[in-house]
Order: sequence, then C-alpha cells, then structure tokens
Amino acid sequence: MLIIPVKDGENIDRALKRYKRKFDRTKTMKTLRNRKQFNKPSVEKRAQMIKAKYVQRIRTTEEQG
Repeated sequence: MLIIPVKDGENIDRALKRYKRKFDRTKTMKTLRNRKQFNKPSVEKRAQMIKAKYVQRIRTTEEQG
C-alpha cells in the first residue's frame, strides 16, 4: 500500500503527481500484466536476447558517429 503524506496547503494535483510517480516506480502494473499469461522461460530469454542485440546495435551506431 502506498502512503503519500499531503502537507498543509499542498495542491492536490501535486500530491496526485507524487502518487503516480511512486506507483510507476513500484512496477505494480507491469507485474500484473506479466502474470496475466504464462510465458515459457525460453521465450522470455529469447525476448531478452533480441532486446539486448537491439540496444547493442544502437550503442555501436552512436559510438561510430
């Protein structure tokens, strides 16, 4: 459970923004979406490898200019 202390005279929009930021950092929605369906470990590993190759390709192109 997230607790956001609201200070006296603080704008409710600002407190709501702090709540949303804290909620995103806990990755609650991401874990819920991942648990919605079962992915085989081999499929997850393959997805990680594809993402790693993509990121590596981007970094090498940035280094080269």
